[in-house]
Amino acid sequence: MSRDVERKYRTARALQRLLNPVMRRLPLQTVLETTGRVSGLPRPTPVGGKRVGDSFWLVSEFGERSQYIRNIKAEPRVRVRIRGRWHSGTAHLMPDDDTAARLRSLPVLNSMSVRAIGAGQLTVRVDLDR
Repeated sequence: MSRDVERKYRTARALQRLLNPVMRRLPLQTVLETTGRVSGLPRPTPVGGKRVGDSFWLVSEFGERSQYIRNIKAEPRVRVRIRGRWHSGTAHLMPDDDTAARLRSLPVLNSMSVRAIGAGQLTVRVDLDR
Protein backbone atom coordinates (compact mmCIF):
# COMPACT_ATOMS: atom_id res chain seq x y z
CA MET A 1 0.00 0.00 0.00
CA SER A 2 1.38 3.42 -0.94
CA ARG A 3 2.20 6.05 1.66
CA ASP A 4 -0.53 8.32 0.29
CA VAL A 5 -3.19 5.62 0.63
CA GLU A 6 -1.96 4.74 4.13
CA ARG A 7 -2.07 8.42 5.13
CA LYS A 8 -5.62 8.77 3.77
CA TYR A 9 -6.70 5.65 5.65
CA ARG A 10 -5.21 6.79 8.96
CA THR A 11 -6.70 10.27 8.60
CA ALA A 12 -10.13 8.89 7.74
CA ARG A 13 -10.02 6.43 10.66
CA ALA A 14 -9.09 9.21 13.09
CA LEU A 15 -11.97 11.38 11.85
CA GLN A 16 -14.41 8.46 11.94
CA ARG A 17 -13.47 7.65 15.54
CA LEU A 18 -14.47 11.20 16.46
CA LEU A 19 -17.51 11.69 14.24
CA ASN A 20 -19.15 8.26 13.98
CA PRO A 21 -20.42 8.11 17.60
CA VAL A 22 -22.20 11.42 17.04
CA MET A 23 -23.37 10.71 13.48
CA ARG A 24 -24.98 7.35 14.26
CA ARG A 25 -27.15 9.02 16.92
CA LEU A 26 -28.66 11.51 14.47
CA PRO A 27 -32.19 10.25 13.78
CA LEU A 28 -32.09 10.71 10.01
CA GLN A 29 -28.51 9.51 9.46
CA THR A 30 -28.38 6.27 7.50
CA VAL A 31 -26.72 3.56 9.59
CA LEU A 32 -25.49 0.11 8.60
CA GLU A 33 -25.49 -2.31 11.53
CA THR A 34 -23.30 -5.38 11.16
CA THR A 35 -22.48 -8.10 13.69
CA GLY A 36 -18.95 -7.93 15.07
CA ARG A 37 -17.00 -10.88 13.69
CA VAL A 38 -15.14 -11.39 16.98
CA SER A 39 -17.45 -9.90 19.61
CA GLY A 40 -20.80 -10.90 18.11
CA LEU A 41 -22.11 -7.47 19.16
CA PRO A 42 -24.05 -5.04 16.94
CA ARG A 43 -21.68 -2.60 15.18
CA PRO A 44 -23.48 0.50 13.86
CA THR A 45 -21.68 2.51 11.17
CA PRO A 46 -22.96 5.74 9.60
CA VAL A 47 -23.00 5.34 5.83
CA GLY A 48 -24.17 7.15 2.75
CA GLY A 49 -26.15 5.29 0.18
CA LYS A 50 -29.49 4.99 -1.51
CA ARG A 51 -32.45 2.68 -1.47
CA VAL A 52 -33.45 1.46 -4.91
CA GLY A 53 -36.55 -0.73 -4.76
CA ASP A 54 -35.89 -3.56 -2.30
CA SER A 55 -32.12 -2.95 -2.20
CA PHE A 56 -29.86 -0.47 -0.47
CA TRP A 57 -26.63 0.48 -2.26
CA LEU A 58 -23.47 2.00 -0.79
CA VAL A 59 -19.78 2.26 -1.59
CA SER A 60 -17.19 1.51 1.10
CA GLU A 61 -14.40 4.07 0.89
CA PHE A 62 -11.63 1.62 1.83
CA GLY A 63 -13.15 -1.58 0.52
CA GLU A 64 -12.09 -4.77 2.22
CA ARG A 65 -10.00 -2.84 4.71
CA SER A 66 -13.17 -1.38 6.28
CA GLN A 67 -14.21 -3.08 9.49
CA TYR A 68 -17.85 -3.30 8.46
CA ILE A 69 -16.83 -5.07 5.24
CA ARG A 70 -14.86 -7.61 7.29
CA ASN A 71 -17.94 -8.08 9.47
CA ILE A 72 -20.16 -8.59 6.41
CA LYS A 73 -17.78 -11.27 5.12
CA ALA A 74 -18.17 -13.14 8.41
CA GLU A 75 -21.95 -12.54 8.74
CA PRO A 76 -23.87 -11.02 5.81
CA ARG A 77 -27.13 -10.52 7.76
CA VAL A 78 -27.33 -6.80 8.55
CA ARG A 79 -29.75 -4.02 9.42
CA VAL A 80 -29.97 -0.62 7.75
CA ARG A 81 -31.61 2.44 9.29
CA ILE A 82 -33.07 4.51 6.48
CA ARG A 83 -34.92 7.73 7.36
CA GLY A 84 -35.23 6.59 10.97
CA ARG A 85 -36.66 3.14 10.20
CA TRP A 86 -34.73 -0.13 10.58
CA HIS A 87 -34.75 -2.73 7.79
CA SER A 88 -33.19 -6.20 7.98
CA GLY A 89 -31.41 -7.62 4.98
CA THR A 90 -28.51 -9.54 3.51
CA ALA A 91 -25.40 -7.70 2.34
CA HIS A 92 -23.56 -8.68 -0.81
CA LEU A 93 -20.10 -7.45 -1.74
CA MET A 94 -19.95 -6.44 -5.40
CA PRO A 95 -16.24 -6.36 -6.37
CA ASP A 96 -17.02 -6.25 -10.12
CA ASP A 97 -19.30 -3.21 -9.84
CA ASP A 98 -18.02 0.07 -11.30
CA THR A 99 -17.70 2.15 -8.11
CA ALA A 100 -17.20 5.42 -10.04
CA ALA A 101 -20.49 4.90 -11.88
CA ARG A 102 -22.19 3.75 -8.68
CA LEU A 103 -21.07 6.86 -6.80
CA ARG A 104 -22.64 9.03 -9.51
CA SER A 105 -26.01 7.44 -8.66
CA LEU A 106 -25.69 7.89 -4.87
CA PRO A 107 -26.09 11.03 -2.70
CA VAL A 108 -23.71 13.73 -3.93
CA LEU A 109 -22.03 14.83 -0.68
CA ASN A 110 -21.25 11.31 0.49
CA SER A 111 -20.02 10.34 -2.97
CA MET A 112 -17.67 13.33 -3.06
CA SER A 113 -16.25 12.31 0.31
CA VAL A 114 -15.77 8.67 -0.71
CA ARG A 115 -14.01 9.73 -3.93
CA ALA A 116 -11.82 12.30 -2.14
CA ILE A 117 -10.53 10.22 0.77
CA GLY A 118 -11.16 6.64 -0.30
CA ALA A 119 -8.87 4.11 -1.91
CA GLY A 120 -9.86 0.64 -3.03
CA GLN A 121 -13.60 1.35 -2.93
CA LEU A 122 -16.06 -1.53 -2.90
CA THR A 123 -19.77 -1.53 -3.72
CA VAL A 124 -22.17 -3.18 -1.28
CA ARG A 125 -25.77 -4.13 -2.08
CA VAL A 126 -28.10 -4.96 0.79
CA ASP A 127 -31.15 -6.96 -0.27
CA LEU A 128 -33.82 -5.82 2.18
CA ASP A 129 -36.28 -8.32 3.62
CA ARG A 130 -39.90 -7.82 2.70
